Amino acid sequence: MRNWRLLVNRVFFVLTITVGLWDIGIGAFILVDSEIAAFAWAKLFYASALLLVLLLVYFAQAFPNEKRLPLKSSILFAVPVAVLVTLIYIWPGFILETIYVTDLGRGVAVNQVQYFVYGLVIIAYFGVSLLTLFTKSRKLNGTYRIQAWWFFVAGTITAAVGLWFDLILPHWLGDYSLVWVGPLATTLFAVWCAINIIRYGLFDIRQATMRAIAYTLTILTLATIYFILAFVITDVFLRIQPDNSGAVSVVNVSVALVLAFIFQPIKRFFDRVTNFVFYRDTYNPNEFFARLTHTLSTMTDLSTLLHYASSEISKTLKASFGAFFVYRTDKRPLYASTVRSKIIPLEDAKALDAYVTTHGSNILITTEISDEHDGKAIRRLLVGHRITLALPLKQDDSIIGYFFLGEHLSSEYTRGDIGALKTIVDALVIAIENALSIQEVRELNDTLQQRIDNATSELRRSNAQLQRLDKAKDDFISMASHQLRTPLTSIKGYISMVREGDAGKITKTQDQLLGQAFTSSERMVHLINDFLNVSRLQTGKFLIDKRPVNLAKVIEQELDSLVTNAKSRNLSFVYTPPKDFPLLNLDEDKMRQVIMNFSDNAMYYSTEGTKVHVKLALDKKCATFTVKDSGIGVPRSEQSQLFNKFYRASNARKQRPDGTGVGLYLAKKVIDAHAGTVVFESVEGKGSTFGFKLSLDELRVASDTNDLENQNNKS
Repeated sequence: MRNWRLLVNRVFFVLTITVGLWDIGIGAFILVDSEIAAFAWAKLFYASALLLVLLLVYFAQAFPNEKRLPLKSSILFAVPVAVLVTLIYIWPGFILETIYVTDLGRGVAVNQVQYFVYGLVIIAYFGVSLLTLFTKSRKLNGTYRIQAWWFFVAGTITAAVGLWFDLILPHWLGDYSLVWVGPLATTLFAVWCAINIIRYGLFDIRQATMRAIAYTLTILTLATIYFILAFVITDVFLRIQPDNSGAVSVVNVSVALVLAFIFQPIKRFFDRVTNFVFYRDTYNPNEFFARLTHTLSTMTDLSTLLHYASSEISKTLKASFGAFFVYRTDKRPLYASTVRSKIIPLEDAKALDAYVTTHGSNILITTEISDEHDGKAIRRLLVGHRITLALPLKQDDSIIGYFFLGEHLSSEYTRGDIGALKTIVDALVIAIENALSIQEVRELNDTLQQRIDNATSELRRSNAQLQRLDKAKDDFISMASHQLRTPLTSIKGYISMVREGDAGKITKTQDQLLGQAFTSSERMVHLINDFLNVSRLQTGKFLIDKRPVNLAKVIEQELDSLVTNAKSRNLSFVYTPPKDFPLLNLDEDKMRQVIMNFSDNAMYYSTEGTKVHVKLALDKKCATFTVKDSGIGVPRSEQSQLFNKFYRASNARKQRPDGTGVGLYLAKKVIDAHAGTVVFESVEGKGSTFGFKLSLDELRVASDTNDLENQNNKS
């Protein structure tokens, strides 16, 4: 049973069991033939009634905020009950003097003085319980107030029925024929409490309540079957006289055996019934999370993703509606809802932003928000838009939007619902961020496409043919890449000239600033190349132009370009070029991108004062290039996704927020296009090794075969 540690859960569970004992005691008292057995069952229901009213006092005090009675008060209430229960069992005739049978049924002659004390305790404890619930129904707010009021009303009715039919009517008016009404009313009260507890989601004791009700119904059914079978066999079929105790005992034993055999089938039946009643609207949080995250990971269109998620979450949590409010990169909001209206205007979202920034991002805003600070205004805002829950969606220090839920369709949201929302929030944020990134790329492509369409229109007006349109499109992409690269190349050149003193002597501070500008321009060149290659991959124009290349020299050149940046970070590259390295048929520009990506990542993710080891090795079958650092490493759980497009490890996002997540993706594509394999090993917190292996049989230059064989023989 979940939340068993809560006092109110445990008290209610024991109270339910006590009601069942009271039912069994009165039922058995009415049905058994033996006077001795009747005395025993009568003691049980008298003692159970005392325990029942004591537990009602504890339950009323503990509901709903776990408030305990002070120790002295708890002892004060428990002692009279303990004394009375003890006297009932050890003092013959303390309350029960004799048992008699009349036309109205079996009855008990009681000692009036002791019974008066017994009745006074019952009435007093009932009064304390109901007064406590009534007081709480005036002081509490929201659902708790409603629940306390209904507990008070139902408890008052039950107390009145129980006192009349089980206290006044039998012992003061001598009518025991309706003594069963009190336990029935109390059982209905317990069932009513359990159903409303579950309905309003106040505390999670469904399992205990369900099992207690199932056992109670099973016992009542068995008692009814026992009575019917015993009556039919003894009085109808065999016509056994009451004074024939031997025959009656045989019948009782036989019926008991029958009941023993049918106990489990009856219990299973009531288990199924109570399962249906109590759990028909529940869901498995793990299955819900797995289903949602799996579907989100396959969606790239932001609008489709938000509409699916809002529908799936609101349907699972039984909400009147679910809605997303997401800030796009242009700061224009995007709405997605299961209802046909805007959920919240931009100015109200800004008010929520201010509240979340002040109180922290890990909060779930509800209509039961405190009145402190801006709480009252936020509550009015939520109520005005019919919102019950508002879940902030935050990436790093930036709020990217909100998810809203309307009121619950049947009751209120439970702790399990709140836990499910907090579990899926990270998955929602990641999915939305990925979709936003992809949308940005698509919008960039749309812009480029618009320009291409304009160029196409110009060509059409000049009576150009379709083949020229395709060529113009390719020319435009090539021109765009060169137009972007050329200014950057000039910038890098002029910066180098200034730093070298061609324009006059510069200070150390100026040199540092110019160095940073040079590094940034280099990074822009790499970013442009990466995005152009991603675009080519999407359009199927990612081509590999292989030519004879000295890979060892290429690596040395790329590392030389990083020396300045490495020194600024107090790092160094350790690389010894191999001698007489053979020429390989490679796409030099793309391989330079791969080498630069691996080396640049190692530099950025390494600790200051360390060394990055670069190695190019050769054996008979392949050439192996590796870059080994002692940096942050990659978490084991994320390594399988590292080479996916736009994916970045969680620790990398913190270390270097400006990354794009396309470098490793493109590197793998280039290596695959050269029939090579990626080399990757990593331990989080200890460093990583990135590189590749290239097959010599596939890539070696024919004219360089002899030199290659000589090099292999030397090695």
